[in-house]
Formats: sequence, structure tokens, C-alpha cells
Amino acid sequence: MTVWDDVVGQDETVATLDRAVRDPAAMTHAWLLTGPPGSGRSTAARAFAAALQCAEHGCGTCKECRTALDGTHADVTVLATENMQIGVDTARDLVALAARSPSVGRYRVLLVEDADRLNDSSGNALLKAIEEPSERTVWVLCAPSLEDVLVTIRSRARHVRLRIPPAQAIADLLHRRDGIDHATALTAARAAQNHIGIARRLARDEGARSRRADTLALAVRIDGVGTAVRGAEQLVAIATAERDSALSERHATEKATLLEQLGADPSARTQPPHVRSQISALEKEQKKRERRFITDVVDRCLVDLLSVYRDALVVQSGAGDIGLVNEDHRQLVDRVALALRPERILAAMDAIGTARERVAANVPPQLALEAMAVSLQLPR
Repeated sequence: MTVWDDVVGQDETVATLDRAVRDPAAMTHAWLLTGPPGSGRSTAARAFAAALQCAEHGCGTCKECRTALDGTHADVTVLATENMQIGVDTARDLVALAARSPSVGRYRVLLVEDADRLNDSSGNALLKAIEEPSERTVWVLCAPSLEDVLVTIRSRARHVRLRIPPAQAIADLLHRRDGIDHATALTAARAAQNHIGIARRLARDEGARSRRADTLALAVRIDGVGTAVRGAEQLVAIATAERDSALSERHATEKATLLEQLGADPSARTQPPHVRSQISALEKEQKKRERRFITDVVDRCLVDLLSVYRDALVVQSGAGDIGLVNEDHRQLVDRVALALRPERILAAMDAIGTARERVAANVPPQLALEAMAVSLQLPR
């Protein structure tokens, strides 16, 4: 067992990071790990942080490894934001932390999981600390691609690129780590389009599989403006249900914890002004998280829907050896392939791509999805 066991399908990346841990000449003070969603950027970054702290260079079993991997190591700080951007105040807190020597470990590791969400202000706040780090301070930044990171930041970090892991490697991981049978794990990995986290959720959560099936079915249900509008409403409803399932209990727990920390009575009809202001700030952050969550889920639904049209093109071309994302929904894929000519399928894929861009640009999801759905109508 080592800290790298869960970093699947990334042999070159693991070799590069492991060599840096073992050889001071290969080590540097700032790293930028990039890769598509689901490639395991954060997993690789945490494994790297653990290996840096471990006397055996990442044994996976010692206290240093375990605490670094689970996020409780005193000298490993992980910034994982759920907001659209990382604010300058958050960046300054990291800079202050970076100036300190490690308290118990070999290095002070600062891991920024969403470096693509640094804006000009927060990026500039980090710049000098990354450019001139304190001794034994290591920055590990993660982002989907090199182009998503501010030029000033990426020019000062060593770039390591992760690739999309193969479906079989993901299935093996889910079987070994989570006890999921191989067939279910492989189907989930393909449906998730090799996104490790989503594959795990699909394999374990029947509700997630059901919501995905509802999304895919829209490809054959939209036959007019009325069904287009209802289809858009359904996608928003799916995203809302996902949000409520994922965040409701978490938000209630956060509020209860805050009231306990402030010594406030949770049953009181009114709270003192200082408590009300803290609750208001928490609720503001929670609303930002909810908006981001809705945006992410809607985007994932659109990626799933896009896969139906991709599969339909594969079926039409006869290139069955490529493999279908939705083999378990083959009947639906065949219906789309029979109903639409290739140019109509490509137009539908363009419409979905446009909707993703609009949602990412903060267009209200309902409006973006309605415009898209109208373009997905099947011929009568």
C-alpha cells in the first residue's frame, strides 16, 4: 500500500511526483496539476502532500500519510472553494500561513484545489508568496487546464498534466476501494465518462442513476415547444433535487455548529445582533454554494445528454469498436440514431454546448435550457 494507490491511470504523473519526493534535485516550491474533471487532480495533490510529509516517501500507513490524506495534518492546508471565485481575503490568509515554518511535518504544504477560480486580485495576492516562498513551503495548485490559470501564477509553477483514466482502471479502483462488483463499476465508469467521483456516485446511488436516466430520456421526449419547456423544467428540477439532497443537512449542521460556537440558544425566537450578523454571513455563503452547486449539476446533466447524441453518431457510423457511453441505454440511443440525420445530431450537440456556455456565464439555467431544448425537437 502507498499513497498513490488511488491515483489511477496516471503512471507518468505518479513517477514525476514520486521522483520529486525522493530526489531534492527534482523538487521545486510550486506545482500546478492540471487535468479534465474526474481525472483525479485533487487525489494526486493530496497523495503528493502526504508523500512529502512521510519519512518513507508515501508509505500510506503512517500517521503522517493518513492525516495528510484525510485533511487533518497540521502542516497540510487544503483550500477547496464552492464559490465562483477565490476572494482576495482568502488568498491573504494563505499567504500569511505560507510564511510560517512547518510545525510537525517536513514541509508546509498549501493545496489550492481550484486555482482556476483565482481572480486578478486574489492571484496577485498569492503571487509573491509563490514566487519567493519560505523555506520548506510547497504550493500545490490544481486546475482543469493550463489556460484556466492566471499567466503570472502558472509561469512560476512546475506543470504536471493528468489524463482521463481508462474506464477499466476506474472500475478496478471502485471494486478494490469500495467493494463494488466489477460489472456495475465498469458500467458506472463508462456512464460517468471516466469521471472517478461521478462513477462512484452512480455505482452506489440508485437515485443518481434514476436522475441520469431521466436526463437521457429527454433526447426522445422533446417533440414540440411545450415538451421543450417541460424538459428544461425537468432538468432544473433534477438539479434542485440534487442540491437539496447534498446540501440541506450540511447547511443545517453548519448553522447549528455556529450557534453552539457563539453560545446562542437555537430555540430563541430572536438572536442578539452579533449572532444575527454571523448567521447572515453564513447564509450568504450557503446561497453562493447552492448557486454553484446548481450550475455544476446542470452542466453535468448537459454532459450526460450530450453523450446520447455522441453515441447516436457512433451507431450511425458503424464504429462500434469505439464503445458507447450509454450501452445500458442502447434502445434510447438507437431511437435517436434512427430519428435524426447526422447534421441534425451535430446541431443538437452545438445547442447543448451553447447552453453549457450560457449557464457558465451566469445566464439563468431555466432560460438557457429552454432555448436549448427547443433545438432538440425530434421530427414529428
